Amino acid sequence: MGAAPASLTLVALAGVPLVAAGDDLAGLILEALAASGQTLAAGDVLVLAQKIVSKAEGRLVDLRAVTPSARAHELAALTDKDPRIVELVLAESTEVIRARRGVLVVAHRLGLVLANAGIDQSNVAQGDGDEMALLLPVDPDGTAARLRAELAARTGVAPGVLIIDSIGRAWRQGTIGTALGAAGLPGLLDLRGRPDLYGRALRTSELGHADEVAAAASLVMGQADEGRPVVLVRGLPPAARDGRAAELIRPPQMDLFR
Repeated sequence: MGAAPASLTLVALAGVPLVAAGDDLAGLILEALAASGQTLAAGDVLVLAQKIVSKAEGRLVDLRAVTPSARAHELAALTDKDPRIVELVLAESTEVIRARRGVLVVAHRLGLVLANAGIDQSNVAQGDGDEMALLLPVDPDGTAARLRAELAARTGVAPGVLIIDSIGRAWRQGTIGTALGAAGLPGLLDLRGRPDLYGRALRTSELGHADEVAAAASLVMGQADEGRPVVLVRGLPPAARDGRAAELIRPPQMDLFR
């Protein structure tokens, strides 16, 4: 991958409908591209909100069918959360990192450390009462790769694909767009060995490339009622290699703070 681009174009695609289980995401994206007056070109990256991927994959759960365990009730009392949500969090997690009133931070089975295992009820049709919750995709890297292949088969162009979510960070207020799944571009970009302004070789610089693209796309995607879950990113340097978002997970032996 070459030098950092001097400019990027980010377009939130119009006309993406509300997504339901079993929907053809590739087809919906192509329709949205056409509605926005866009066609895929080499080097393009498509950024998808996690919610439409989870909905298409049937990751919506009816809380009325969830039976909380004793551990879920214990944590629910400590955190002041719905014990059914806590049960889902435990099922999606490998470790409880922190629990206190209003906060439940876990290690997700995908390796992410995040609040509530990424389980959310916002922008989810609820019907009567808040009875539906949405889980993260089972394999977002795999989904990104499959979607890239489907788009290539239909258009002849294989775009990069990112699946992103808004995730909080240790020591920083607020959430930021973060890559959950990636295909067609590196998750982690190794800049070690490149010269700085004075010709000194960089020794430790590794760039969270997919996360930087995710954060940029999140700015135009929005977080509330905008209804813009797919963003076309154009102008990135050619990807030196394929990659996955899993590259961005810090290995446990390198985690100095847990």
